Amino acid sequence: MVSINEADSAANNPRAFSEDIRSVSLTPSANKADFVDEASIGSEKGPIVNEGIPVSQGQVHATRRRRIWFQTTFSHVLELFERPDPRNKLKNPIGLLKLTPRQAFTFSVACLGWMVDSLDFFCVTMTTTELAEAFDKEPSDITSAITVTLMLRPIGALLFGIIADRYGRRIPLIVNLSLFTVIELASGFAQNLETFIGLRAIYGILMGGEWGLGNSLAMEVLPVESRGIFSGILQMSYSLGNLVAAMLYYAIVPNLNWRALYWISIIPAAITIVMALFLKESEAWKQSRHQQRNSARTYYQVVVDMLKQHWIRCIYAVIFMAAMNFLSHGSQDLYPTFLKKQHGFSPAQATVGTVVGNLGAIVGGIFFGYISEYLGRRRTIVICAVIGACFVPLWILPNSFGVLLAGAFFIQVFVQGAWGVIPAYLAEISPDNFRATFPGLSYQLGNLISASASQIEATMGEKNPLPELRDGETVPNYGRVQGILIGIIFCCVLVLAVFGREEKGKQFEVKKKPDDDDD
Repeated sequence: MVSINEADSAANNPRAFSEDIRSVSLTPSANKADFVDEASIGSEKGPIVNEGIPVSQGQVHATRRRRIWFQTTFSHVLELFERPDPRNKLKNPIGLLKLTPRQAFTFSVACLGWMVDSLDFFCVTMTTTELAEAFDKEPSDITSAITVTLMLRPIGALLFGIIADRYGRRIPLIVNLSLFTVIELASGFAQNLETFIGLRAIYGILMGGEWGLGNSLAMEVLPVESRGIFSGILQMSYSLGNLVAAMLYYAIVPNLNWRALYWISIIPAAITIVMALFLKESEAWKQSRHQQRNSARTYYQVVVDMLKQHWIRCIYAVIFMAAMNFLSHGSQDLYPTFLKKQHGFSPAQATVGTVVGNLGAIVGGIFFGYISEYLGRRRTIVICAVIGACFVPLWILPNSFGVLLAGAFFIQVFVQGAWGVIPAYLAEISPDNFRATFPGLSYQLGNLISASASQIEATMGEKNPLPELRDGETVPNYGRVQGILIGIIFCCVLVLAVFGREEKGKQFEVKKKPDDDDD
């Protein structure tokens, strides 16, 4: 048995203790006395009285149960503050980037799919003014299309996730990319706002389905030790899509019109569709599907069993992704407006701020995704949350454009640094039979919860303007609201990461066929 003193001393080594307690019997022996000394627990000594105060054996066993429960329940929290395993060396990133032809091709399709989704999404944000003029509406009316897109993404995540988990990732991905290419093309022909919003609503469903499909497809074929760095690269495809949208906007819209931007932006999507035709299903999905077919349970029963067994994990993932999406949208969506309206910078300068922030996002996502293979997923997110919070003042307080650019760069390094871990983290904590549904749905439900981030910042900033007037008009104080919100969200992300669990290095395949790398 384990004594109370031994349990106390084991607090500094929860891993070893958690293994030792598996062999401990918690059932008190019938021939033991009713009162024993705490120091005699685990020995064959006879009953004694501890300094004249009798201790009930049942009370001692109850105390030991509580200690063991605490150690086993929160050992993962204590592990977060231990030094990383010295056997887990930081590997050469160049070596981690080496993939087989099949792995490289599959990952490229996943990245292109997410980049194309982002490109098409940001076409609307880039052309808000032009759309308002074409449809004779206010810009606030046009932004309702963005809200509708975000709100319907969970439907696509659920629909395409279930189809992908049952029938494979390849065909649903091709269908998804084909449909939103058609929707993007049709958006350029919309003659009124109602038609445009209807098309973007369908697009929102399709956009919600793509991330889960691409993420599961990529993570299932990548080497275990390379998931971190490629997780960062995959997630940063979203920032790359934002950059491409900005460049296409300034190359096309001033010379042609806003409709041409929607038509030309389908070219990358068409290329991705052609590439997706040559994809192959992952061995991990084949094995999972084979097990389901050999089981007497229906898919509905599998879903019910998963929810019964992992319901806490499901709730945690949604709450965590809500915090992460608040962090992303709260630090990105309103920032151009903050630069233009609160500081009076030109639209061109606001665009430069967006580009600089996205460059920081790409650097942070890839770097911290790579580092997470050594530090662990949760520890990396905690570091990003702590350091990122320190850069909030630099992000909103300066009046100099150059200093604000530095703040935008570094805040996105750490915001998207935490995001760079997410694709691998969600894939690893997903139940095996739901690796397309679980990450995609939790991501998009979190997105739904956080869809109001920019609206909250805009409304609160307008209701609490700066004390001084500019040209006789009030100036919204967006910066203060953004700073408070992002500071709070950084704290929420930190707490959620500390108490979450991770399964870094989880194997997705039971075994691997020898000829897989030759495909």
